[in-house]
Amino acid sequence: MTTRVLVADDQDLVRTGLSMILDAQPDIEVVGQAADGKAAVELAHRLRPDVCLVDIRMPGLDGIEVTELLAGRGVVDPIAVVVITTFDLDEYVHGALRAGARGFLLKDAGPELLVQAVHAAAVGDALIAPNITRRLLATLAAGASSKRRTQPIEPLTQREEEVLKLVAVGRTNAEIAAELFISLTTAKTHVANLLAKIGARNRVEIAMWAYDTGRVGH
Repeated sequence: MTTRVLVADDQDLVRTGLSMILDAQPDIEVVGQAADGKAAVELAHRLRPDVCLVDIRMPGLDGIEVTELLAGRGVVDPIAVVVITTFDLDEYVHGALRAGARGFLLKDAGPELLVQAVHAAAVGDALIAPNITRRLLATLAAGASSKRRTQPIEPLTQREEEVLKLVAVGRTNAEIAAELFISLTTAKTHVANLLAKIGARNRVEIAMWAYDTGRVGH
């Protein structure tokens, strides 16, 4: 199954480069390119790609505004967004994730991580460059939240608590399966149960919740 991608970046060279990397993959097709945020939203609504790869700093609408319009909580039929930028700044990461992004990458992350992020977003998962994840979650843990929900909708099992902690430190489903000596299918089931029990949209929100409730330190 081919993952259809829209690439939005105001720099022609970057946009072309990202598109070439993705188009070189046998199961990814770049179906459109946009040079500004407004065009990105219009193209996304018209083409309905599986994933939008969006730069943070663009004229018209920036990447966070684009993300809110395509993937925000109030959007009826959201489109997966992966944010990519040259700027490794906390406020951008926070803003992108709050807006509903399913990934956050730096432009120097490399082709492999870029492809992984697109694939993850296409199946409803989330991928953030590991160096960003650690710092982001530590920052969130350091700041007290006034809206903490310390209990899940249903109590977590002991195994779910173990999986939760591994998700929070950036382990993939395959790594979780290997570490806990369980099958990949079982690992995926535990992650799905966590999403339902704590009301999270993706793995990043699971990790945030784990830090926010003190289950994982920093």
